[in-house]
Amino acid sequence: MTFEWLDEAAGPVVRPFALTRGRTRSSADDLDLIAQVTTIRAEPNDETTLGPEQERILRLARTTTTVADLAASLTLPVGVVRVLLGDLRDHGLIRVAPPASAAPRPSERILKEVINGLRAL
Repeated sequence: MTFEWLDEAAGPVVRPFALTRGRTRSSADDLDLIAQVTTIRAEPNDETTLGPEQERILRLARTTTTVADLAASLTLPVGVVRVLLGDLRDHGLIRVAPPASAAPRPSERILKEVINGLRAL
C-alpha cells in the first residue's frame, strides 16, 4: 500500500471553517483591510489556548502589519483572519488601530460648496 501525499500546491489540509470552530462572525468583523495590527503580549494567560495560526499572527504582528497582509501571509481568507484577530483582541494579545487617513476629511461646508458647484455646471 502506498500513500500519495499532497504537496503545498494542493492547499491547506484543514478547512478554514475548522480554524474558527465554525464561526463566521467575531468582535473583529468591523476591521478595515488596512487596519494596523500590533502584538501587545506574545504569551496568553494560562487558560487561553492558541492555535498555530493565532501564534503565527502574533509573530507576524510583532512589527505593525495590516489585516490584508496577515491574510496574505497566512494564505487564509480575510473573514477567517478577522475571526482569529477578534479572539486575539478579546484576550488582550493584540492592538488594532484604524487605518491612518492620508488627508483630513473635508468639512461639511466644503462638501456643500462642491455639490453646489457641480449643480451649477
